[in-house]
Amino acid sequence: MDKKEFAQRRKTLMNMMEPNTVAILPAAPMRLRNRDVEYAYRQDSDFYYMTGFPEPQAVAVLIPGRKHGEYVLFCRERDPDAEIWNGLRAGQEGAVERFGADDSFPIEDIDDILPGMLENKQRVFYTMGTHPDFDQRLIGWVNHLRKQARAGIHTPSEFVSLDHLLHDMRLIKSSQEVTMMRQAAVISAEAHRRAMQACRPGMKEYQIEAEIMHTFMKHGARSSAYGSIVGGGPNGCILHYTENTDTLRDGDLLLIDAGAEFEYYAADITRTFPVNGKFNPQQRSLYDITLEAQAAAIEQIRPGKHWNEPHEAAVEVITDGLVKLGLLKGTTRKAIKDETYRKFYMHRTGHWLGMDVHDVGDYKVGGEWRVFEPGMTLTVEPGIYIPAGMKGVAKKWWNIGIRIEDDILVTKKGCEVLTKDVPKQPDEIQALMSAVA
Repeated sequence: MDKKEFAQRRKTLMNMMEPNTVAILPAAPMRLRNRDVEYAYRQDSDFYYMTGFPEPQAVAVLIPGRKHGEYVLFCRERDPDAEIWNGLRAGQEGAVERFGADDSFPIEDIDDILPGMLENKQRVFYTMGTHPDFDQRLIGWVNHLRKQARAGIHTPSEFVSLDHLLHDMRLIKSSQEVTMMRQAAVISAEAHRRAMQACRPGMKEYQIEAEIMHTFMKHGARSSAYGSIVGGGPNGCILHYTENTDTLRDGDLLLIDAGAEFEYYAADITRTFPVNGKFNPQQRSLYDITLEAQAAAIEQIRPGKHWNEPHEAAVEVITDGLVKLGLLKGTTRKAIKDETYRKFYMHRTGHWLGMDVHDVGDYKVGGEWRVFEPGMTLTVEPGIYIPAGMKGVAKKWWNIGIRIEDDILVTKKGCEVLTKDVPKQPDEIQALMSAVA
């Protein structure tokens, strides 16, 4: 990402802040996996969005109008001994030269310096609850300043969540962000194609997951955007199944929900296909309904339409299809009104997508569904799930779980399917699976 992009984001945010205010963003902390082994570090999305700074133990401070620089970055000092063990650090010089800070101080000095930046400020833009330990430090600094009121020091009288401003910014993607998301989609699509070609009865779910992760990393995505779901047969009916340990059986479907993270931007794709490469009649019937529902939902995504319209379109198609198959009783209209379809389709049709797989941004504004605007990115993922033992459902339908998910960019005149490179037409899937990998 271009350094100028981060600078423009900071400028945009500070232009929305009132005079005599300050915004504070802490970096994500390191977290232990077990004992003294840490999880691979991933920067806090809000912090990275504003700074591009990838290191832990850092705090960004934005102070509109500050004479000595509006963007201050507290971070670790250079330390040759520590860097031998854990890698190079930017230090204060790197914070300014490489990451665009106007001024930088050692993170060890934050208790001495940051409280002074809060003096005579009317409002602090900071999101409480995300980093509880830092919450307490910030409150401590403010309380300490309040004790000096007799010396004429004025302390902030109000804390305002930074989410309100920052998350609206993140909701609309820039051209550079769209480029990153397209690449995440391309890599993820290749991984799904590889999984389809590799799949055979008798394989373990984690062996398919390994094919996916191999493809991610081979093409420059160092991690997945979320825990991959690789669910064969009954496991495809578990929405957030992540054990990925069972054996794939001949005659079952395999549901894969997996996406790469590329340069902090996520893809999110789901495909469902037969383990043996050929849909049976029941699987094909439900798959066709789900695919039609997805197409109907995508048709509703364009500027001027609102967030719930794709979901309404998908629900209507799924409900009508289940009524025609005899899996739902009565009329389509009544089944929608009574929400009896939720027995088979219990989740929403999509979510915002970006730096987080379930990305930030309100779905309603002023009590009304949000209207689509160019630059928004979202998923469309209708599904039908029939676990074994479902009452009133013939056994031939049991253990069929189907979800089809693509990533969508809202454009000026309509929308673009970023993940179109993964086959989803049944005949295309079967043809790919029958080809030599």
